[in-house]
Amino acid sequence: MYTMATVNFLYRSTRNNAPLTARLLFRHKQKDFVLSSKIKLDVSETYWNKEHQKKSRDIDIINKQNKINQELSKIESYILTNFNNTDINEVNKEWLKILIEHYYNPPKAEKEVSDEVLEYFNYFIEKKQSEVVERTIKNYKVVLKQLERYQATKSKKILIKDIDYNFSQDFEKFCKQNNYSPNTIAKGLRTIKTVCKHAAFNGIETHRQLNSIKIKSHKIEKIWLNLKELEAIENLNRTELSESLENARDWLIISCYTGQRISDFMHFNKEQIRMEENKSLLEFTQKKTGKNMTIPVHEKVLEILKKRNGDFPRAISDQRYNDYIKVVCKIAGIDTPTNGSIMKEVKNKQYRKENGIYPKYELVTSHIGRRSFATNYYGKTPTTFLIYVTGHSTESMFLNYIGKSNKDLAIELTKYF
Repeated sequence: MYTMATVNFLYRSTRNNAPLTARLLFRHKQKDFVLSSKIKLDVSETYWNKEHQKKSRDIDIINKQNKINQELSKIESYILTNFNNTDINEVNKEWLKILIEHYYNPPKAEKEVSDEVLEYFNYFIEKKQSEVVERTIKNYKVVLKQLERYQATKSKKILIKDIDYNFSQDFEKFCKQNNYSPNTIAKGLRTIKTVCKHAAFNGIETHRQLNSIKIKSHKIEKIWLNLKELEAIENLNRTELSESLENARDWLIISCYTGQRISDFMHFNKEQIRMEENKSLLEFTQKKTGKNMTIPVHEKVLEILKKRNGDFPRAISDQRYNDYIKVVCKIAGIDTPTNGSIMKEVKNKQYRKENGIYPKYELVTSHIGRRSFATNYYGKTPTTFLIYVTGHSTESMFLNYIGKSNKDLAIELTKYF
């Protein structure tokens, strides 16, 4: 093993005035180790070599000796205390350098984590900033705001350990009274459970019923554009569309034949396309997943690029795109009465989803392209390839995304019998 370590200080410089060097010496497994690092204490070479260790009657020199010795004693104690509390295998020159730096600039202690739900939720979001994409953080903040409104109706602060079956029932009741949709309520409860499990990992007490809280999701209509509807959109001519609407229409077509999210396709550019074996391939990194993607460029997309001298359409904001494609689909006659939900203002700029039957064009959003791609090519293209393009983690997630049931799978299977 190793013997007790020692620390001494040396003047190691050719200059007349320089910082001292701290030297840590110890023995481990029959081997001697010597580690060195500069400290932030400057002295002159003359003082260190001729005056520091000698008795003097000069009061100024005596005071200087005492002051320097006190500081060196504190540094020595700091190094040895940390050495004795550190795995010997982690002790090296870099360890000593960082240790000296921490002596002068102590790292800020981690603030104590609160067991109040709202405070911990904010802490959770802060910790997740570097781990998840911006859209996920926005979703967390939406649920936090939902929880804040609920907390405002209570006489005492809700703790992490208060999240139990009764809480879930009362929270659901509150949300229904405030016109939240069933799936928004389910999403909120799922996120709150996630935050509580994160708290448990950090040693905060949770309720024993936490894992047993049941979250009821409701099936929603999967809105997508079939090939006939896509053809109607493609056949709109320039006299029927303004420049802005034509620009949005072209993006809509691109999204339906690439299967990507708006956060990805709205940033496509011609530099991302390369040729291989006379085939056009599009290379990009998915913003949400971080996956590096290479997908073939569909002929419908190539037609748009050719029309635009090789360029993609002009990029626009998500909100404008959502507004414009509704108008495009309305002009294309995509108005079949369809069950779905749209956002409506309920009070003071608070919006809630309202279920009902609407003309299909009112239900069209930026997400429709990705779902249309997955649905239109399902059964025609191996599911493995579709999952690669859409970026779903599993086949079950993909099938749920396009709304396929066991009955649908059975019908597909009959093609092979």
